[in-house]
Amino acid sequence: MSSASDIAFTPSVKSVQELRGSRKGYSQMEAKGGWETTVSPDLAAFIAEVRSFYLATASKDGQPYIQHRGGPKGFLHVVDAKTLAFADFSGNRQYITTGNLAENPRAFIFLMDYASRRRVKLWGEARVVEDDPELTRRLTIEGYLGRPEQVIVFTLKAWDVNCPQHIPQMFFVEDIKEAVDGLKNRIAQLEQENAELRAAQGAKEQRGGT
Repeated sequence: MSSASDIAFTPSVKSVQELRGSRKGYSQMEAKGGWETTVSPDLAAFIAEVRSFYLATASKDGQPYIQHRGGPKGFLHVVDAKTLAFADFSGNRQYITTGNLAENPRAFIFLMDYASRRRVKLWGEARVVEDDPELTRRLTIEGYLGRPEQVIVFTLKAWDVNCPQHIPQMFFVEDIKEAVDGLKNRIAQLEQENAELRAAQGAKEQRGGT
């Protein structure tokens, strides 16, 4: 019986799972429907918070390549239940991903949330879209300094969520700054309230002594 997980669980992978004792559990997962193949509301909410992800491609000969992509929240867009897209900003101009996709559309997106220790894996196919100013405009976040050079459209085939074990917990600097600034403002407010209470108490004591 075929399953969406077959995109990753090849016969070779399944034989290793059988040898090491995990095939039964995954067979039960597959019997219940297997991996998701469309963007769920939970996944869409997760993607909306993404500021960084990894995109994997391979040449027609199978040489793998992983490229980091980053931007402000929302730069990775959910177009519909089967499609993601993002403006591809100008970088070091090696064009390895672009060249790979020109001869092999298979692609993989790895989403990592270090703060909450969550990771999501997405399998699919991707294509490069050039000379579409309207699409580029819709996918570009206003105010972001990166220069969009093209668009990459990702068609989802299957996705899976990993357990959080072994993921180090890390935070974005801007998130820490926002939390610290909030605490600083709260401390300043409390100090002001404390000073006002002390002044009022002092005035009350002075009136009581005259």
